[in-house]
Amino acid sequence: MNKFTSLLAGALLILSTAALAAAQTGTTTTTTVTTPTTVTKTTQNADGTYTVVEYPVGKETIVNLTPVTITGAKGVATVLRDDNGTRIKLNLTGVPNDVSGLNLYAVDPAGVVTSLGPIVVTNGLGTFETTTPLNRFMLVASPEATLTTYDPNTKVFFRSAAPEGFAVIPHSVVPVGENVGATGMATTEASAYTVPMLNIPAFKRGDDTKIKVNFTGAMSGTRANVFIEPHRGKATEVKMVFHELKDAPAGQSFIVWAVSPDNQFQKLGQILNLKNKNEAEVKATTTFPDFGLLVTQEDIGVVKSTVLVPAGPRLGVIEIIR
Repeated sequence: MNKFTSLLAGALLILSTAALAAAQTGTTTTTTVTTPTTVTKTTQNADGTYTVVEYPVGKETIVNLTPVTITGAKGVATVLRDDNGTRIKLNLTGVPNDVSGLNLYAVDPAGVVTSLGPIVVTNGLGTFETTTPLNRFMLVASPEATLTTYDPNTKVFFRSAAPEGFAVIPHSVVPVGENVGATGMATTEASAYTVPMLNIPAFKRGDDTKIKVNFTGAMSGTRANVFIEPHRGKATEVKMVFHELKDAPAGQSFIVWAVSPDNQFQKLGQILNLKNKNEAEVKATTTFPDFGLLVTQEDIGVVKSTVLVPAGPRLGVIEIIR
């Protein structure tokens, strides 16, 4: 390889119709192959207790409501978000005859419960329609008329499942009555991981945007190309291609996160170490309308317990070059 080719290989790579990639030079390290983990749908707890999602604008979403403490019943809601708010139409079937009425609630990422209204149930059938300003929530139907908190022990008859392809949004705080160990919530303050937003709504098809990636600590010398492709009313595609990777320390793993403007976190991918290569690719989607990108080093035991927010040292932040 001649000198010009070597310089070209180390330059910023500008690809994709919506974003770009960036590189940082450093010492080449012989390391192991890494492979990506793509996350498009997750659950907050192993039992699916929390399934808060963000609903896209202009797209009708079908949401199944899972019966929790009753059997044989079914629930389906259609959710449509537009400039006037989020419209919800709910239909329940097979409700036990001794249930004459239920109440529908929305639970947001902070665990705050909002009453949406009563569901009239007749002959096992229940219907309900409403509009709410909320855009990120899960739905629960409870016989309780004055529900103010939600935890795994709250009496509910139905709970919404995460629609296919939607990423569950982590809690920003631990809800009242919720056990920290049950949610997998890390104890580190979220503000410690504040990162610059990429201003995704401003991305235009056909434009190239220069992005800078700075790695430190265990990832010093690593380079990365970043590709971001937003879709109107749909999740944004994110791809990161890593070069000159180093091994993660024993018992540790490198994690890529999307961070929303209000410091909500979504794990996009975990870089797993294999042999004889020093490159990796992480591909995922996020429903955050805008977000920043963060790479941290996490204890592998915490990662396996479905960690919801970063807890380890920050290794990389992606920034737009102005």
